[in-house]
Amino acid sequence: MRQLLRLSLTALCLLLVLGCSEHPSQASERQALPAPTSDTVSFSDDVQPILAGKCLACHGCFDAPCQLKLETAEGLVRGAHPSPVYDGGRLETAATTRLGFDASSEAQWRELGFYSVLAKNGGEQSLFERMIRLGKQYDFAPNSKLPEDIALGLARSNQCVSNDEFADYAEDHPLEGMPLAVTGLTDDEYATLTGWLRQGAPVTLEQVTPGPAEQALIHRWESLLNQRDDRHRLVARWLYEHLYLAHLYFPELEGDARFFQLVRSYTAPGDPVDPVATRRPNDGVDAPFYYRLRPVTGSILHKRHITLPVGEATLARVHKLFFEPDWSVHRLPGYGATERANPFLTFSAIPARARYQFMLDNAEYFVRTFIRGPVCRGQIATDVIRDRFWAIFQDPDKDLYITDAAYRRKATPLLSLPGQDSALLDLGDNWLGYQDMRNRYTALREAAYREYQPDGAQLADIWDGDGHNDNALLTIFRHHTSASVQRGLIGQVPLTTWWMDYPLFERTYYELVVNFDVFGNVAHQAQTRLYFDLIRNGAEHSFLRLLPADARQSVLDHWYQGSGQLKFGISYHEVDTDTPSGVTFATDAPRQELGLRLLQRFADINAEHQDRLNRCAGRNCRRPDQPGWVHPVDRQLKTLANVPAERLAAIDGLPDVTFLRVHNDDGERTVYSLIRDRAHSNVAFMMGESLRYQPEQDRLTLYPGIIGSYPNFVFNLPASQVAEFTRRMQAVATPEDLTRVVDTWGVRRTHPRFWQILHDITAWHRGQRPLEAGIFDINRYVNL
Repeated sequence: MRQLLRLSLTALCLLLVLGCSEHPSQASERQALPAPTSDTVSFSDDVQPILAGKCLACHGCFDAPCQLKLETAEGLVRGAHPSPVYDGGRLETAATTRLGFDASSEAQWRELGFYSVLAKNGGEQSLFERMIRLGKQYDFAPNSKLPEDIALGLARSNQCVSNDEFADYAEDHPLEGMPLAVTGLTDDEYATLTGWLRQGAPVTLEQVTPGPAEQALIHRWESLLNQRDDRHRLVARWLYEHLYLAHLYFPELEGDARFFQLVRSYTAPGDPVDPVATRRPNDGVDAPFYYRLRPVTGSILHKRHITLPVGEATLARVHKLFFEPDWSVHRLPGYGATERANPFLTFSAIPARARYQFMLDNAEYFVRTFIRGPVCRGQIATDVIRDRFWAIFQDPDKDLYITDAAYRRKATPLLSLPGQDSALLDLGDNWLGYQDMRNRYTALREAAYREYQPDGAQLADIWDGDGHNDNALLTIFRHHTSASVQRGLIGQVPLTTWWMDYPLFERTYYELVVNFDVFGNVAHQAQTRLYFDLIRNGAEHSFLRLLPADARQSVLDHWYQGSGQLKFGISYHEVDTDTPSGVTFATDAPRQELGLRLLQRFADINAEHQDRLNRCAGRNCRRPDQPGWVHPVDRQLKTLANVPAERLAAIDGLPDVTFLRVHNDDGERTVYSLIRDRAHSNVAFMMGESLRYQPEQDRLTLYPGIIGSYPNFVFNLPASQVAEFTRRMQAVATPEDLTRVVDTWGVRRTHPRFWQILHDITAWHRGQRPLEAGIFDINRYVNL
């Protein structure tokens, strides 16, 4: 009787929940669940593919709900934790909990507060089984909107319950089993997982043995990095601190690439790796250690897959840049707070040209570490950058930090970075000190360049990739709570462009990557992000040097409208409005003209030099290198790009990253990314974006391929219906109009083919860019 009453109350609750939704999902309770398989289940052959296909899209990296990371078997065995990694408001620095570093056994993870999701704990079922059972118990109506009370995205407060607490969770959240709020497991998948769990949930840890050709290259790198003379030791330290986030691969080897990670190990080459687990990569180690390459195991996640080739060509380049010049080390630097805060001082013995050129050679990789690394998660982390901007770099031969030793000696002490002191009471004083130091450096730099170039900066001062390297030109996209970078100058001329020299480039890397502690407290995180605001301002000021002196202030005022003006005289150094520009302008719109000049001058190294989807002014806007069936699709979708929201109302209802999968009757398909570029009066603050948001000026950038690790939505379009799709998007006038478009072509979380379409986009991406593809994260997939 009590069971019947409980079922009746559950049904009533469901009716109330669904009845309050604008377009309710008609969730229905299944009468019977599939029986667990009686066949022997292999973890590697049967279970891991299901985890990768249905679970890993949410449970990967630092922002995995409840720290349940499923990209490796070790993460599943480790289990869950009640505290999140990302917590911008914590008062105390948290203990680090990095897979592969901070513990090596299940018992050690239990000591760090993790609890098993596989153990039955005296009950009949494990937490894992109870969660997937709850998820299988209810079916949502096909392609329906979810109930509004199911919180999704970064706003969701995850319920990290133990097995003992599960009954209360299920009663309070009957529609929130796993996989969460999405078309769930098939009957066969459910039977396989429950069968495996009933068989004791045996887990096989992945063992990777490099092949002979890989081992030969690993030996060469480890031999180079572990030589004991001071020059090699200092270069090895610099390389490690710059490559530790990379997924390294050997491009000359045949077959699918295997990726490796550079770590510090207590064991020498030839022995199993025993990783050093310091909080930061530039923390000291109290015992001898060695630099080692170890294979990346588990599934590849797009959001943390930052690849870099390190084959024969890179070895030769390292030798040429770092060891052919004549230089010496008087004393190896230590690992104290001073050395961590100022990498320019720490590595001053290494020629600055070598350091800068290595970063330029691999600029896309380094910028990706800024925005795919641990720092870039959530709106606060991205509030101080524009939604789309270009990045260019100072030519090393025109960078005074590289060419002028006297200037370098004066500048180096002023380039220290905040974040080493996490004391809350000292936050204000620490920040004011670093802000003052940065502004003194800016004044020094301005005076030095005025003397060096009295006639002003020129286009020839921009690095041209040595005539062949397309890392020289990059486009950065902010997606509200995440960001992406792509080679080439994409889209129309943006509102701002960053011009980075070596001090800006290296400071950004150390502030956002090496010195950033994702487990740090609010004082550390605030200092990091406040200083990044100054870095952005510095990169913008550098670009302003190319504009006419009398136009700089008006351009700057447009960038910093309203509250942005408060930063001048308090945080920012004043712009130089006296030194002329070395660029001659022919129009009264110099910022736009300069952007067009960049496109023209650097066309040979611009990976997106044509960009027929965003910069084509004619009617025949298509990519000539694509199959004929794609040409009309290009032309039709192009009409959605670069139209302000005040004239394209559909933008107001679109999320930040939308994938468009277009397919024809022959089974061929292609993918576009529709990126929402949000407009703001300024981006000078970490908080209060809504006060600075200008939604009527939002636009869309259309990219032929994948941009973004976190797709917010997908449209699945037959090529024959793309013209109708664009027509109806242009006709949207109300939210209901957009809902009807979604009803027709949208792939909601409840779509019967949700997983098939999402994985096919990944497969398409792997076919186009096999080294970059990985599993996408759907934590931020919206409920359109």
